[in-house]
Amino acid sequence: MSKRQLKLYFSTELVTKPVIYDLNRDYGVTANIQRAGVTDNRVWVMLELDGSDDDIEKGLEWMTSSGVVVETVAAGVP
Repeated sequence: MSKRQLKLYFSTELVTKPVIYDLNRDYGVTANIQRAGVTDNRVWVMLELDGSDDDIEKGLEWMTSSGVVVETVAAGVP
């Protein structure tokens, strides 16, 4: 098992879709939401993903292809 800390950015069109739920259901990756924020045109979520390297990679590829912007957060960043 592997853990990764990420920051995801969602456009307003994606906010109504269950992206994090689908990540868990379809790829078996557990997401621990650590922080989130909302602006006029974007939502961001900082989370830690837990799963196999392969499942996390496949899930991130799917999220990116769905329009989610994914940033890796350095370990230990609050």
